[in-house]
Amino acid sequence: MPPPSKPDPRATQRPDARRTARPPIVGLKDVRLQDGSVMLFDGVDLGIEARARACLVGRNGAGKSTLMRLIAGEVEPDGGRRFVQPGLRFAFVPQEPVINGARVLDYVASGGAAEYEAEAALDRFGLSPTKSAVGLSGGEIRRAALAKAFAEAPDLILLDEPTNHLDIAAIETLEEALAESRAAALIVSHDRAFLARITGVCYWLAHRKVRTLEVGFAAFDDWAEKVEAEEAEKLRRLEKAIERETYTFYRSITAQRTRNEGRARALDAMRQQKAAILKDQARPLELTIDAGGASGRLVAEAKGLSKSFGARIVLSDFSTRIVRGDRVAVVGPNGAGKTTLVRTLLGEIAPDAGSVRLGTNLQVVYLDQARDELKSDATLWEALTPNGGDSVLVRGRSMHVAAYAKEFLFRDSQLRQPVSTLSGGERNRLLLARALAKPANLLVLDEPTNDLDMETLDLLEDVLADYEGTLILVSHDRDFIDRLATSTIALDGRGRAVETPGGWSDFLTQNPGFLSGSDQSGAPRGGAKLPAPSAAKPSGVKAAKLSFKDQRRLEECERQMADLPAEIRRLEEALTDPDLFARRPAQFKTLTSALDAARAALAAAEEDWLALEERRASLA
Repeated sequence: MPPPSKPDPRATQRPDARRTARPPIVGLKDVRLQDGSVMLFDGVDLGIEARARACLVGRNGAGKSTLMRLIAGEVEPDGGRRFVQPGLRFAFVPQEPVINGARVLDYVASGGAAEYEAEAALDRFGLSPTKSAVGLSGGEIRRAALAKAFAEAPDLILLDEPTNHLDIAAIETLEEALAESRAAALIVSHDRAFLARITGVCYWLAHRKVRTLEVGFAAFDDWAEKVEAEEAEKLRRLEKAIERETYTFYRSITAQRTRNEGRARALDAMRQQKAAILKDQARPLELTIDAGGASGRLVAEAKGLSKSFGARIVLSDFSTRIVRGDRVAVVGPNGAGKTTLVRTLLGEIAPDAGSVRLGTNLQVVYLDQARDELKSDATLWEALTPNGGDSVLVRGRSMHVAAYAKEFLFRDSQLRQPVSTLSGGERNRLLLARALAKPANLLVLDEPTNDLDMETLDLLEDVLADYEGTLILVSHDRDFIDRLATSTIALDGRGRAVETPGGWSDFLTQNPGFLSGSDQSGAPRGGAKLPAPSAAKPSGVKAAKLSFKDQRRLEECERQMADLPAEIRRLEEALTDPDLFARRPAQFKTLTSALDAARAALAAAEEDWLALEERRASLA
């Protein structure tokens, strides 16, 4: 499926968009809610109609999950009114569902659904009714919770980040279930492709209030940009008015003679209005990635990889080559072996057959989807400073932990809180903070989009688009892949893997049915190359090989690729002396020339090595 475009809002009307006024089945009127000293909602108005498909968007920490719980009746407002149509049935799938019962069937039927309805819902989401409810993976927990919600046939289904931990096939199943359901739906999600396909109404939670867009999410970005531009213009006019009034009030002789308390109150009110607007403006996240020193031209080359775990085949005879600057997406069903493939390419897991060759001068940073690096009982301070102290080494310079945490939108009061108290989005930001502090010319991101708000995702996309290193991305976010990937490796879960230039949409176009199993040929399509079956060579016939001259050049390239990066680093360090040019201009010139020559020699060696390796492979 191609990524959603941004059509004219008038063209995005869906059957559930409000062309005529209908009474809402649930609504909020002038709702206020305070959490300690923080005002979460101040005059929220919202109404959900029958069979509407709506999304609720906003920054992490804006209160989306709390607002969902308030709509569901789990939280009471401090002021305002919540009204519900009599007899309305709710189903709520929170960000982190808790699965109870001995079997998943017991859990799904626990809300009152008939057993046959529970079994049908489980079958739809690909879970066995007899499966134990203990020890489920993140994706299985999410599918069980969704099955329970749909089995209960509610009038309104509330979904908080429902695509987290789901593979693309399960996300598409959820899209189909929502399209067929008679229930209204309110969805919090960061998945742009999912929201663009499903929603007909958008609610935007910002500055403690909710704005409503009566069309689907495909039009949201253009609308939000226009609203923000209007707000910026409003602030500019207010500042000009304050400037004029301040001049008149304090400097004008006439005003000094006629100064009165009313005019003073008006000026003070404008200043308070400006302060409130500036306070509401969220501080932007500060993301930067240090690509470190340049890696070799070759990052990783795999030939004929095969990997099994018992009788389960993960990879069968797969080959690929990743060079510096590539952005490779890895997709496939949950459990297909995406993480296994990545760790095999990094040399962390040995293949059963085939070989992996890693390039030179690699600086690898791996962001793990399981968040295993974070100890739940450790504080945020301890997570950022695992070796103790009060500073973090950030891209080669020391930075106080509080200042660095602030760049990732953490408050000082959170530094001594345990990681277990952080929300999903905050934990993901913490992992990003830990990972991006280190220089990396090979960045591996395993499900980086989970729980992040769209603003953070947009910033992460921009930073990764400008990243000069190599990126390996494991993700189920179709829009994220389409925006970033230069090639896509797909695993079907049965041992087959195929690589396609471009992102998710390009993969779908060139490999129809690959992930669903409808391609029965057993061979990948879309330009993927499988090694041809080896044919028996006639006796006495020798296989062609490189000439003596080419073989010598190949060996020379390998030596240069191993030795030159260290020489380049030595020359770069010598040139970091700020006084060298003034004290010894001749030495500075010699070192500069030597550095240019070493870089040129390394680039030539890498290019020649790739060409000779390809020639040797073709001859073999």
